[in-house]
Amino acid sequence: MTTDHTTAIVTGGAGFIGSHLVDALVERGDRVAVIDDMSGGKMRNLNPAARLYEMDIRDEAVGEVVSAHRPGMVYHAAAQMSVSVSAREPVLDADVNIMGTLNVLRAMRRAGGGKMVFLSTGGAMYGEPDVLPAPESAAARPGAPYGASKLAVENYLPVFRDLYGIGFSILRLTNVYGPRQDPHGEAGVVAIFARAMLSGGSVRIFGDGEDTRDYVYVGDAVEAMLRAGSTAGTGPYNIGTGVGVSVNDLAARLSRLTGCQTLPLHGPRRPGDLRHISLDAALARRELGWSASTSLDEGLRLTVEWFRTEVGGGG
Repeated sequence: MTTDHTTAIVTGGAGFIGSHLVDALVERGDRVAVIDDMSGGKMRNLNPAARLYEMDIRDEAVGEVVSAHRPGMVYHAAAQMSVSVSAREPVLDADVNIMGTLNVLRAMRRAGGGKMVFLSTGGAMYGEPDVLPAPESAAARPGAPYGASKLAVENYLPVFRDLYGIGFSILRLTNVYGPRQDPHGEAGVVAIFARAMLSGGSVRIFGDGEDTRDYVYVGDAVEAMLRAGSTAGTGPYNIGTGVGVSVNDLAARLSRLTGCQTLPLHGPRRPGDLRHISLDAALARRELGWSASTSLDEGLRLTVEWFRTEVGGGG
């Protein structure tokens, strides 16, 4: 049994990042199937050219879908992605992120192999790094079950390659932002701030606002996924800009773009929040030919434009 290299499956393909990836795959002419339980995905995000299978990645039926399509590529974006939920419910986090991924890998094995591009985490992988921006050689020190479950899958992938011939590339994404983003979790701060500012509300900053994060535009992240799909390199590859931006700076940039005059409210610092993280993407530049090309100001402008339509339309 062989795989079809013009067919791709995207898990989580109706979600924020996954739906942008589906659009790019359809645009280049791939046949695309989406597996999404729609717990975080939205029908309006889904490209009409893609075929949706509404199911959980832990479902036995995943095997039937993968066998029916025999994809050359599986882009695995579906996940339990909330750090705070993982801390409250670590067994759920492991069930979705580890067991769900193993279910997809098992389905690929039965369907003849193929390659998985696995969306891992850069923001939650390294803890408080000794060096910034953090390279892939920095020690993996997840501070929450979410990062630990992603790291566990990273360790399974070479085993499945060696035992069953399933190829893989690992992308450690930093804070991805852009149109369609849900105000969910730490990575959703751009969406949270943009929606609040456009609605005339105030934004809340936890702590002094000097924590820094590395923000990469969703279009750049998708380009990294496409390149990872066509490379022999396994990674892990950091996907970020290498630049840490403070929450205060981010809020100020969004204030200018939205015209919001309301000053942010500062609340107590949240326990467990990282102080500083940014990712060194030199390896992705060398091996994938990838680097972030969208400036933060341009990416925020595009994001605010989209949210302006959403808020104006009552969305």
